[in-house]
Amino acid sequence: MYKVDLNSDLGESFGAYTIGMDEAVIAHISSANVACGYHAGDPLVMDKTIAAARAAGVAVGAHPGYPDLIGFGRRNMACSPKEVKAYVKYQLGAMMAFAASNGVKVQHCKPHGSMYNMAAKDMDLAMAIAEAIAEVDKDIILMGLAGSKMLEAGKQLGLRVASEVFADRAYQADGSLVPRKQPGAVIHDKDEAIARTVRMVTEGKVTAITGEEVAIDAHSICVHGDNPSAVEFVKNIRATLESEGITIAPIAEIV
Repeated sequence: MYKVDLNSDLGESFGAYTIGMDEAVIAHISSANVACGYHAGDPLVMDKTIAAARAAGVAVGAHPGYPDLIGFGRRNMACSPKEVKAYVKYQLGAMMAFAASNGVKVQHCKPHGSMYNMAAKDMDLAMAIAEAIAEVDKDIILMGLAGSKMLEAGKQLGLRVASEVFADRAYQADGSLVPRKQPGAVIHDKDEAIARTVRMVTEGKVTAITGEEVAIDAHSICVHGDNPSAVEFVKNIRATLESEGITIAPIAEIV
C-alpha cells in the first residue's frame, strides 16, 4: 500500500498583512511548514499557526529562509555556508520554542524559496543546512527536493530525509523546478495537478516541461498555500489519492 505526506507552506502572513489561506488548507494536509520570521511570518503568526496545526492533528515543521522579507525569500542571496548554517539554527530555535509552548515537537525542516533551490544544487549550502539541523536535533527530518544535494547531505550526516515533490509546479529535465518567472512554471489546472501527483506517487515519474520522463521519489507532496487554487488543489488531491488507496500520513510515519 502506498503512503504519502501532504504538506503546505503556512504561517507566511506578517503583521497586518495576510498571505495564504492557512485555515482552509490546514484541514486537508498532514504536515505544515511554518515560516520562521526571516522570509515571512512573525512571532504571533508562528504561535497561531502551530496552535492551529496541533488542533487539526497536523505535524509541524520549520520553514527557514533567507533574511529577505521584502523579496519573500525568493531572491538569491550571496550568503556563505557559515551564514546559512547560522540562519537555519536561529530559525529552528524560534520554531522549537513555539512548538514546545504548544506541546508539540518539530517534525521536520524544509528550507524556503531561494535557499531551498540554491541548496538543491550547491553541496556546500546543502551541507550547511544539514549540519544546522544535526547540531540542533538529529531527530528532525530534512525535507528537500527529490534528487537534490540537500537529501544527499542529510544522508551523509545520518539524518532522516524526505523527498519532496510539487503538485503545482512544473519540472525541468534534470529534476529541478522550472523558475517561477518562466511561463508554465506554476500549474493552475487542478485535473493536471492531480493526474501528475498520482503518477509521481504510484509510478515514481513526472513529465518535464520539455517532454522528458523524469524519475522521482515522492515521500511528501507540497501544495502552496499562497496559490489562489490551493484549497481546491489540496482538497481534490487528497480525495483522489485516498480513492486510489493511498494513505495520507505525516512524514515521520513514512521515512
